[in-house]
Amino acid sequence: MEQLEIKRVKRVLEHQGSILDIYTDYMELPDGKVEKWDYVEHRKGAAAVVPVLPDGKILMVRQYRNALERVTLEIPAGARDFVTEPTIECASRELEEETGYRCDNLEFLLSLRTTVAFCNEMVDVYVARNLVPAKQHLDDGEFIELEQHSLEELCQLIYQGVIQDGKTVAAIMAYKNKYQK
Repeated sequence: MEQLEIKRVKRVLEHQGSILDIYTDYMELPDGKVEKWDYVEHRKGAAAVVPVLPDGKILMVRQYRNALERVTLEIPAGARDFVTEPTIECASRELEEETGYRCDNLEFLLSLRTTVAFCNEMVDVYVARNLVPAKQHLDDGEFIELEQHSLEELCQLIYQGVIQDGKTVAAIMAYKNKYQK
């Protein structure tokens, strides 16, 4: 396959946020024209976890998402505390913070790039089984309700368009493909 010759000639920071920076990139295309492209840099990366209860149900979090102006149903997830934090440590922390459970043996499931058209965000997803009750300790301004769903229920919610979060859809389908016989 022939490689397209596209190169960035300039990057301008438009906004610096707490975990995201927004840029305008000036890109030279194969025909020589220069176009402006949006670029969102997720500075830390993230991790997520599929928490599986002893009965096989999956623990999900329901929370408000400002970008959609509604409540969503998702797997627990969050940004790394620092760029070099191992994602398995981030997933473990987020599991306990958001659900009140911990797991001593997280298992890697998959890596995702959530929005490749304009953002570099990456999310590593883990599976947590043999959950041990701990204490939920949400971040300031974080309000989460916990729900338990069977894998079949979650798949139906995906097919019905109720669950639309990309990391959650990918994680649930990968978990189903890998572990359901």
